[in-house]
Amino acid sequence: MIKRISACIFALTIMLTCTLPAFAVTAEKDYSHLKGTTINVYNWGEYISDGSEGTIDVNAEFEKEYGIKVNYTNFDSNENMYNKLKSGGANYDVIIPSEYMIAKLISEDMLAELDFTNIPNYKYILPKYKGLYYDPDEKYTVPYTVGMVGLIYNTTMVKEPVDSWGIMWDEQYKGKILMFNNPRDAFCIAQCYLKQDVNTTDTKDWDAALDLLKKQNPLVSSYVMDEVYNKMEKGEAAIAAYYAGDYLTMYDTNPDLAFCYPKEGVNYFVDSMCVPKNAENKEAAELYINFMCREDIAVANANYICYATPHALVLESDEYELKGNEILYPDESQMPETQIFENLDYETQQYMTMLWNELKIGGNSNTDAYIGLSVSLVLVVVYLIYKFIKKKKREAYY
Repeated sequence: MIKRISACIFALTIMLTCTLPAFAVTAEKDYSHLKGTTINVYNWGEYISDGSEGTIDVNAEFEKEYGIKVNYTNFDSNENMYNKLKSGGANYDVIIPSEYMIAKLISEDMLAELDFTNIPNYKYILPKYKGLYYDPDEKYTVPYTVGMVGLIYNTTMVKEPVDSWGIMWDEQYKGKILMFNNPRDAFCIAQCYLKQDVNTTDTKDWDAALDLLKKQNPLVSSYVMDEVYNKMEKGEAAIAAYYAGDYLTMYDTNPDLAFCYPKEGVNYFVDSMCVPKNAENKEAAELYINFMCREDIAVANANYICYATPHALVLESDEYELKGNEILYPDESQMPETQIFENLDYETQQYMTMLWNELKIGGNSNTDAYIGLSVSLVLVVVYLIYKFIKKKKREAYY
């Protein structure tokens, strides 16, 4: 009998040893040497649970648990974030860009490969959001949110049914239309309306999209990013192109707002947590990313941000308030046609930027016009030099 009990205990010990090593290692890993250090986190505005209205203050909780200070700052577009990183004006340990910008950062060797032994909670990310085109070998990124762009409109000002991007060119809403203040998203609206590939490299496509945006320009009240919240919540505009998750945040303040995915198609995006190559506290950055993927923290963020989540445990949690929301998780019959941004080649990026500055020169601000004109002229020169060098290399080759 004693031998039989001993054998059972031995078998149970072996079983536990075989099945729990990963959890044991994670639980025993000591991060006390990071106490007193600092990480710099660079994220979108309104993109983390901050303790307001009884929510979890995620950064304060991380500081409390690990004794690591979080310097937290915001950007309002992928392009502004990239320019800040590229300039070397500041070092960040964690950034949260979108997929096409991640592809650009990887191509320019600006991201560090992650040590996933410090991010065991990565296992909770749904498989369909892993190994995407911009990080096929799962080296650099941990998905944070996913979502789509759509149309937000005020039902007290817009009475007709809304199902098309075309309403953003409707003369009756002149001075009441808000448009994206970044080139990729703004051109995407025109490209979707024209049924173009949003990753086209054909300059004729970009020219056609520019012509459409120029027609819209006199109707636009403002080109906005985070300013859209205040304007739509206060009823200062009738129509805005923006992200679905942000609509839900605005709706909480102004229930006169409504939302649709236009029939011509929309952009689908994945924002992910990454570590820049020049990060000064990489291990603490990975610990922070793992903390963000912990179930209670991920649920708090998903509830606060109102974007769709790539996190399996969040989708299963009874604490997740947006489970099954038809805006975030439309069923197949309501799912719009989607396109995901890819990293454009250098020549196309420069051409897009040149056209964007040409569009903004026609805006209301003289200062913006002069700045846009200067930038546009520089870009034209760069573009012509690039074409000249490319031609000379071709001639030399042949």
